Amino acid sequence: MNIDYFMKEAINQAKNAFDNQEVPVGGVLVDINTNEVIAKSYNRVNKEQNAIYHCEIDLIINSCKKLSRKYLNNTAMFVTLEPCLMCASAISEVHIDKLYFGAYDEKNGAIEKYKISLKKKHTFKTEIYGGIMEKDCKSLLEKFFIKLRK
Repeated sequence: MNIDYFMKEAINQAKNAFDNQEVPVGGVLVDINTNEVIAKSYNRVNKEQNAIYHCEIDLIINSCKKLSRKYLNNTAMFVTLEPCLMCASAISEVHIDKLYFGAYDEKNGAIEKYKISLKKKHTFKTEIYGGIMEKDCKSLLEKFFIKLRK
């Protein structure tokens, strides 16, 4: 699996979010067996006027619908920002095997909190890899918030 390629695809989705005045978080969901992209998305919180319309949630909903199944086994999610607790829980709930994220989120990131819940006996355990192309992911977020504050 070409991790850099898929993270660049996620960054392209984050750029779409940026261009649409959304917090620039983008992602892709990939079939681990075929390396095919199942879905692409970015945050749409402002457009949808819904605080839970995060990129990860959109990827999950669209992928389950596209594949006509409730679990997303044998998939990997690439997202430009560390997921929040809601998204981390959803990723586990649908059995996504691997999560690759770019920038760490000191304010709302939940991976350390999520790892605590992984110690529970009956929780699906997603493999987690952080800091992938972190500089590129972080700079897009910083650019967005500098622009927002002007």
